[in-house]
Amino acid sequence: MRSDATPAGPDGGASRPGRFVGWLGGLGCLAAGYGVFQFLFQVLPGSLGGETAKYLIASVSGFGTALAAWLAAALVRARAGGSARSAGPPGTSGGPAPGPLPEVFASAYDTLVAQVAVVDDPGRGRLTGWSHSLGESSPSRPTSVGTAYGLQIMLDLGMTDGRLIPGELVDTLWRLRLPGGGWSARSQGAEARPEVTALVLGALARAGVPPDRLAQEVDRCTTAFTRELDRAGRESTHVMTTVLRGLLRAAPRLTALPSLREALVDGAISDPARDHLRCWGYRLDPPHGPPSPLHTAQAVVALERAARVLGESAGVRAAREDGVRWLLSCPDAPHHACLDLENLREEVRRPRPDDPAHHEVLNVRHFTATWIVRALLSRGALEVARQDGREEAWRELLDGAVAAVWAGQRDGIWSWDRGDRNELRHPMWMTYQGLTALRGHALWTYRPDDTTATP
Repeated sequence: MRSDATPAGPDGGASRPGRFVGWLGGLGCLAAGYGVFQFLFQVLPGSLGGETAKYLIASVSGFGTALAAWLAAALVRARAGGSARSAGPPGTSGGPAPGPLPEVFASAYDTLVAQVAVVDDPGRGRLTGWSHSLGESSPSRPTSVGTAYGLQIMLDLGMTDGRLIPGELVDTLWRLRLPGGGWSARSQGAEARPEVTALVLGALARAGVPPDRLAQEVDRCTTAFTRELDRAGRESTHVMTTVLRGLLRAAPRLTALPSLREALVDGAISDPARDHLRCWGYRLDPPHGPPSPLHTAQAVVALERAARVLGESAGVRAAREDGVRWLLSCPDAPHHACLDLENLREEVRRPRPDDPAHHEVLNVRHFTATWIVRALLSRGALEVARQDGREEAWRELLDGAVAAVWAGQRDGIWSWDRGDRNELRHPMWMTYQGLTALRGHALWTYRPDDTTATP
């Protein structure tokens, strides 16, 4: 850094020898060489060998001096120029200008602070959190899903400045438990559902709630998540991966985890259109549905997390790596607008507890690009790309998915827009997934030895 009083110029911060050399070079290399020639020619004795010898010695010395002065001055200028470039233009802090990502994070945080709901419930006490979507027209009331995602955003952003207190969000999630235990989405009624319970348990575990406090709810979740009690959930790739990810955080030593993972692996299908690589559809049982980039990415993310916690067999590893290779085989270009990144919506239908002849319908919306980013940023995905010599394809697909994620936000908030007026415009889960994908990509691409790199 240079203060305003520091003289401008490439050698402003140079040492005294450096300034002398620069001054000498500034006189002109030929002038310096001619000066040495004249000096030596006058002081050398005539007995040295005559006029010819004096001319020869003086000429060689003068030439050498001129060359040395030119090289030294060029070196000093080059070093000073490098220092000036690293310092940046006048008036800067000496480093590259900050990228837009910190501003996006700050804007998202400010919006969440402004729209947090605080409600005094007669039966549950003080509730602090968010509804399912930001900016809802009806009076906002904290829900399990909205508050769980909001808590995870707070943990990702790390902005604990006192305006939002994670402990209050944790307490709210406990107060929102159903009378029989567990949690459900507001459209699911009064019976706990494994995917929502696992989501909340995972958020609570991330916030530091000890395993023994979560143990009873973990047990209720796994007990209800069987083919006999929740066949629709066990057959859904989305539900299975959500339960697996949440329980891996909340109860990493749970004995049921390996069997859940095996069920996910067994639900993979072979795609003849992509070299018969294994991938996933929206169902784990027949009919599986067509190969799905979204559900394949969700499976890869869940299997990658399970591998870190549980280890993995050769068969499980092969299935996970096939899923990565399937994603890398996307035939479309450019990738920021390819069909593999298209957002999807699916329904999970379950018989209603009070009337099995009718069904409870859970509408699930998927921000596909964020799942592709998370899958490709897994350590195992890059290993597969390197083994297969497909790092360039990996990078192109990742860059395209990140560009699609970035394009969907405004001031750090993402909107779901499918042309339906009844759609929720700013779902909390979408903003959480968008921020998480951008944060993960920024951390992955950060190069502390490269000052020109930006997030």
